[in-house]
Parts: sequence; structure tokens; C-alpha cells
Amino acid sequence: MTHSFLALCLAVTALSWSACDPNEPTHSKQPTGNTYFGDTIKANLPRIPLQSSLTYAQPMTGLVFFSSRAKDLDSDYRNAISLEFAYCLPCKVVKGKKDGQIQYDWTEMENILNDIASRHHQAVIRVRYECPGSKEVDGKAGTTAVPDYIKEMSGYSETYASKEGATYYADWSSKELQWFTKQFYVDFANKYGNDGRIAFLEVGFGHWSEYHIYGTTLKFGKNFPTKEYQTEFLKHMAQVMPIPWMISIDAADEYYTPIADSPELMALKFGLFDDSFMHREHESTDDEEAYNEECWKMLNYTQRWLTAPNGGEISYYTSSDQKNFLNPKGMYGHTWEEQAAKYHITFMLANSAPDGSFGKPERFTEAAHASGYRFKVLDVKGDKDSTLVLVTNTGVAPIYRNAYFQIGTAIAPTSLENLAPGDTTLLRISAQLKNGKDLKIKYTGDNVGRAIQYEAKVGYN
Repeated sequence: MTHSFLALCLAVTALSWSACDPNEPTHSKQPTGNTYFGDTIKANLPRIPLQSSLTYAQPMTGLVFFSSRAKDLDSDYRNAISLEFAYCLPCKVVKGKKDGQIQYDWTEMENILNDIASRHHQAVIRVRYECPGSKEVDGKAGTTAVPDYIKEMSGYSETYASKEGATYYADWSSKELQWFTKQFYVDFANKYGNDGRIAFLEVGFGHWSEYHIYGTTLKFGKNFPTKEYQTEFLKHMAQVMPIPWMISIDAADEYYTPIADSPELMALKFGLFDDSFMHREHESTDDEEAYNEECWKMLNYTQRWLTAPNGGEISYYTSSDQKNFLNPKGMYGHTWEEQAAKYHITFMLANSAPDGSFGKPERFTEAAHASGYRFKVLDVKGDKDSTLVLVTNTGVAPIYRNAYFQIGTAIAPTSLENLAPGDTTLLRISAQLKNGKDLKIKYTGDNVGRAIQYEAKVGYN
């Protein structure tokens, strides 16, 4: 239920415990100036002192390392990041097919997720088949991550190119590959859909699953899936995947994909990732449109962020981009804080940032607090039976997983998920708050051992 500011004031002023429906949250835009919603809460309810601050990168936000880099820098950067990036290669977890069923051994994925969780971080996982020059699959450059049982089937034939680095391409004429790719995400969702070790999932086709291939001739239905199959795949993902999932902004290119020209596909709840964020020509000027910014616009980022995450990777266009983007004075005329706010960024891969003078842990933490959600408790009142919590999001994006305020075992019935920046919600918890430290946030990801914090200064001058 959404109310105007005046309606909220009237509703909350008249509030009594018996009239407070826990299933009807009150939302409103946060007022400006010196007027706070806290002043509108029933005056005869005692205010509960509460003081809290953010001391580390909040879960599911901020700058990201590859898992190997995170492990190497753990002693200095553990609290400065909350996410680690890793690939999932289907061939590493698929052992065959028997009686129509894919045979899995998830040990490889479990080892990755457990390693990341051991540092109290969550994973950003990208599933891919092709990677130019990569030896990850079998020690040979460019081998696809297509499961072996498919490669061994009669008629399956991959193509090869070397201009951008040795690269084999999955054979999209294969009906088995088409079937498997959809079924894999069904099985992945069944295995990990509610697993808090994974925060976000990135999917796509082509090099690094970024919706492009270079150094060879594009052949739909051979080295790249047809637009018909892409349509089928994206609609399938929207039906089966509970993990917030994202596609590359390069999917705006109508040469490769049907997405931007399809209202049906544009309406799907997918997020976006940009693999060259903040490079010199990322932003349009009065004289020239910029490819990256135009891709963001074509995929409707100005509205998409309200329900799905935006992220990606800081540019490697020059060797200094990742080293310099955290410069408080900016890079190429734009600061991290400015760009994170403009594109409502939740996370960004910045593996090489510590190699520069600006990528210190303290600056990483600042950058994390300038991305994603940022919760602030404006007021807390209650009695022996219930507690009212007024909370706003002062960040640049919502949280995209369920998160609930709680006191002990009592949990607020309304999730903070998709609480937009500047919006405020009034929550009722059926428990007495005796100590401010007992007011916590429960979320998908509690099992990795990092709490969601909030800011508060209630009852203090």
C-alpha cells in the first residue's frame, strides 16, 4: 500500500496496536527539510534509543574481486568487499546424461562457493561456454565449457577462430545443446535458488557470455544462438530463476539479439552488467553518442534498476582505468560516486584497483557505501508487546533479495526488498526492543556470516 506524505502522517498519527495490520506496510517518500516521520509516530509511545553505523561493505553491494584475488588480499580487504566473482563452467559440473537425466557432480561449484563464504562474502556467478585463449577447461587454449557428453554426440561440430585468441565456439545447431542450456538453469535453480552463498547470476552467449563475438564471422544457429532461441531462453530464465540474474548491456545490439526491439523481452525482470564501465568514451557528449551509455538507455536502465540489479566491471580499455577510477577527483571527468548514482550500480568488478594508489581498503569501503542500498532507521517506538521501526533507503539502488528486520525470533512481515532510494517504510515487529543491539536484519545470505547493518541516531542529540 502506497501513501502520500500527508496520508502517511494521518495514518501513523492514528495508529494503535490493534489497528496496525502487519500485512499492510506503509510506504512513502521521505520528507525533506527538518520534518521527520518520527515526529508523526503516536506521541504517547516511548521512543527507544538506537545508535548504529556502517562499518564495512554491506552484503551484496560494492566492489568485487575474482575469488583468487580476494583470497590473496583477504587480510586487508575482507571487510572492504562483500562479493567475489567466479565463473561456472557447465563441463565442470556435468558428468553425462543417463535415461534422459543430466548427471551432475556439483563438487567444483561447492568448492568455489564454500571458499568465498569462508571470507564472509557472497558470489557473483557467471555461466559461460566461450572464453578466448582460456585454458580453464582442459589446459588447452580456447576449449569450450560445453559438457563432454554433448561434444561426443554424432553431428556436433564446433568452429574455431584465433584472431582474438584461440577460441572454439559451441555448435548451436545442436538440439541437445539447446535443450541442455535451458535444462541446466532449471537444475541450477533447484540446487542454488535459495542458497545465500550466491548473490547474483550473470548469463548470456558469446565471448565471456557478453553477447558478442569478435575475430570470426557471426553465424546464427552455428557459432551463436538464433534470435528465436535467444527469445525462448530469456523467457525460460524469467520463469525458472529465483536468483537475481543479469545480461550484458551489449545485448542492446540488434545485430546480435532481438531484445531491444521486443516489448515482451524488455518487460522481463533481468538486470544489466557493463564490462567496460567508466572508460574514457563511456558517456555521451553534446557532439557524440557513446556506445555504452546508449546501450544502457536502449535496455531501459532508468527503470530496470527498480526491480533488478545493475553491475559489471570497471574498464580495462587502458591499463590505468581500474587503478584510477577511485580517484576522489574523478577519472575522465566523472567520479565513482557520480556514475554509481547515475546507473544505480549495486556492484562492480574492480580486480586491479588495489594496484593503483587510490584502491586502498578504506576507499573500497567508501565506494561500497556509495553503491547499492543503504538503510537508515529514522525512528523507533514501542511498548512491551510491539516495536515500530521507521526505515528509509538512502542508497542508490534497492536490495534485490528478501531482507527483514527482526528482534530475536520475531520478524517483521514486510521485506525491505525493492525499497527504492528515498522511500520509507513503517514496520511493526511483534516483540519488545529492550536493547538497540537486538534490532537486526535477517536476509538471504545470513549463512555466510556477514550482517546487514543500518544507520541510526534515534534518541541522541
